Amino acid sequence: MSRLRPFQQTAKAAIFQHWQEGRKNVLLKSPTGSGKTVIFADIVRTVDRAAAVIAHRAELVSQTSLALAREGVRHRVIGPETLRKHCVTLHMDKLGRSFYDPGSRVGACGVDSLVNKDVSQDSWFRQVGLWVCDESHHLIKDNKWGRGVEMFTNAVGLGVTATPARADGKGLGRHSDGVFDAMVQGPEMRELIASGYMTDYRIFAPPSDVDYSEVKITASGDLSPAKLRAAVHASDKIVGDVVKHYLRIAKGKLGVTFAVDVESAKEIALAFRAAGVPAEVVTAKTPDLLRAQILRRFARREIMQLCSVDIFGEGFDLPAIECASFVRKTESWPLFVQQFGRALRLMVSDELNATWGTLTDEQRLAHIAESGKPAALIIDHVGNVIRHGLPDAPRIDSLDRRSARSSGPSDAIPLRACANPNVDGTGVPCASIYERFHKVCPYCGFYPEPAERSAPEYVDGDLYELDAETLAAMRGKVAQIDGAPRIPQHLDPIAQRAVMNAHHARATAQGVLRQGIALWAGWQTHQGYDDSQSYRRFYHTFGIDVLSAQALGRPDAEALTLRIQTILDQHGVIEK
Repeated sequence: MSRLRPFQQTAKAAIFQHWQEGRKNVLLKSPTGSGKTVIFADIVRTVDRAAAVIAHRAELVSQTSLALAREGVRHRVIGPETLRKHCVTLHMDKLGRSFYDPGSRVGACGVDSLVNKDVSQDSWFRQVGLWVCDESHHLIKDNKWGRGVEMFTNAVGLGVTATPARADGKGLGRHSDGVFDAMVQGPEMRELIASGYMTDYRIFAPPSDVDYSEVKITASGDLSPAKLRAAVHASDKIVGDVVKHYLRIAKGKLGVTFAVDVESAKEIALAFRAAGVPAEVVTAKTPDLLRAQILRRFARREIMQLCSVDIFGEGFDLPAIECASFVRKTESWPLFVQQFGRALRLMVSDELNATWGTLTDEQRLAHIAESGKPAALIIDHVGNVIRHGLPDAPRIDSLDRRSARSSGPSDAIPLRACANPNVDGTGVPCASIYERFHKVCPYCGFYPEPAERSAPEYVDGDLYELDAETLAAMRGKVAQIDGAPRIPQHLDPIAQRAVMNAHHARATAQGVLRQGIALWAGWQTHQGYDDSQSYRRFYHTFGIDVLSAQALGRPDAEALTLRIQTILDQHGVIEK
């Protein structure tokens, strides 16, 4: 019997449809924490053919092995002997029996071990009818993942990832740099949060003294590791700030700190221990058995902080994480989303989780509110959230090449870090992150006074915040469009007619635009935003305030109308 939840069943059906329509390799994009491993394990069970599931780290291979075991799928493990033993131990601990079978038609494969196999010496490679690649944003034609999937010449393919966009800008499509013919868009992160399949979050961004001015972006699309390490180590405060703000915001919570390098991780762990918080360092070089032991102690709350270096960003499954601290600045959208998502998994009992899909959204949300993790806590010391935007904002992904920088959604609202230095007279800064359509911080009520009120850009497009003189001038420009055309008397009749026609065309375009603005405003009201918030949301969405929009010329008015209508269509908003 399938253990898939409804949104996972929908994704599975879409994958099979693409295969049936002749698209050989399909990519599934679904958020971190949405159960991609469960989906592909169920698919492997369903197809009932020789299959290879590929991952690139011991943790991911062992998680894949356990997922296959949960589906009752016996499988071989292609990797070091220590990895095979760990998989067997994991099966015994979790399921009471082993599903390891060296002669099985299904394999859980480490990519480094896989590409070193001699295809000619093992008929299994020709038998494989399905390959699956975890974290498949890595998979392009000319790297080891690409070489790995090419070993299975008779197979269809499935890739899964939360982030199809690569930091280096390469595309995952066959027509570009990758191997995929189609992409299935799974549910958005905000949909899963709203329906109780992921935990909501709260973000804090304490001020930092790290100077990144000399840290440049490399050809990989991310910051230079050497320069980044140097900048962090030059800071006098960052290590102490990590501990101080954890104790202020998330004391007693299980946390992961994403450090810039091993030396920094060790310094942070030492500072945590000095403050009475049990902490350990975990890196890619930590021996597998030691790492597993540390994680078990973490799950038992014997260790409260894991200081990580490039190890828990991808595919890591530990629902106990309640707090994530960012100390590694990144320009990579995939890395940012992967790290953020570590803290969004639910914290509910195994018994309750087994029936989770049978509950209503309201029941799930109620259980989350009563759980040990009603919301994940994100402490961003390096400005990753301000740089990239909220990870659950809608994004349009494709298999094409794109800019190496993360661009975010076109209608994303910018974020602000609360500047209140003294919450309730405690001497403690708020530092909460919130979207700028809020006039005051929704967490502490702090009001950031505008530097001026003489232009929309000073007040985030909020017409209520502008001074009277500015408003009068702006309304005068709108009145010129709404009034009769001004026709110079010296013009001949043909020229006068041209002026009248241009005025009429502008007025007509403005009429359509204002209908769009009114529909957009009604949609905002329906969502519970007041007028001030709607003004600000319009300004940050479209880059112009509502009043200035009503004074645009015909071409600009028509362009803005199209942008408004596109967003309304994306959200299913129709005029009644």
